[in-house]
Amino acid sequence: MIVDPGLPPADARLLRDNRRLLLRTRRGWVPDRSGPGVATGPYWRLGAVCGATVCLGLLLGAGGLGRSLGPLLLLLLAVPLMIVTFVRTETPEGEEAEHERRVHAQAVRHEGRYVLVDDLDEPSRKLLRRAQRAVASVSQSRVNAEGLLDDVRNAVMLPAQEWEIARLLAKLSGLRARHRQTLSGESTPEVEAVAEPLTRALDGSERAVLGRVEALERYAANVAEAERAYRARQQIAELRARLHEYEELVAETGADDGATDELARLSEDADRLDQALRRSVSSAHEAFRYLEPGPPDP
Repeated sequence: MIVDPGLPPADARLLRDNRRLLLRTRRGWVPDRSGPGVATGPYWRLGAVCGATVCLGLLLGAGGLGRSLGPLLLLLLAVPLMIVTFVRTETPEGEEAEHERRVHAQAVRHEGRYVLVDDLDEPSRKLLRRAQRAVASVSQSRVNAEGLLDDVRNAVMLPAQEWEIARLLAKLSGLRARHRQTLSGESTPEVEAVAEPLTRALDGSERAVLGRVEALERYAANVAEAERAYRARQQIAELRARLHEYEELVAETGADDGATDELARLSEDADRLDQALRRSVSSAHEAFRYLEPGPPDP
């Protein structure tokens, strides 16, 4: 499920955790609004009132002792009767029903601000998976975690890109399904003439979404290149930190003096990796520019 990143976090979490109920809602399910409760039904209240009436009659007819102790006994009896009559006692079934009503209300309220994978046809699902892989690749990279990229913009832009792609694919899938259903079976030349530009419009929209996905993938590829350079730079830095130990070992063992020169090149390799990392990060920033929203295309 993809949720609009602009939704309140609590609402988004409730939707993500209840995909089954969202699917039922999509199929027209409406939960029972009454909701079961153990002590809220009319029979409980009727029984409580009848019991109080009987007890009151017995107390009033019990003679002098009953009249003297009557108010105290009535008070003692009134407390549990009021609890039984007015306090709602939830059962597990009642809590589940209340949860279902809450999820249904949020699903209706936020309709259009979440996309279920079930809303997508197979080509759209494949495109969405590609976009999600690219987003995950960038978000989970070390260079992003270390702040070498613009991690703040990534945290905002990448979920927004994922949501926009999912939203457009859901609209495309729904319209494409209705389009095919309308044109199923025999069609007259007049219908085909009208349908042809609409089919091209659907294909053009899919290509436009594909362009968004490919832009994400290009960005992820640049970040992956920066990730490789960053990892290599870390490894070279660790080796260089132990360089003196290697030099001591070579000197003590009387190994070939040429080995010292080879070890000294570690510094040069580290410098080259620094430059490669800077180039990779710069390329990633350049690729990121194409993900930023621009003026709407007429």
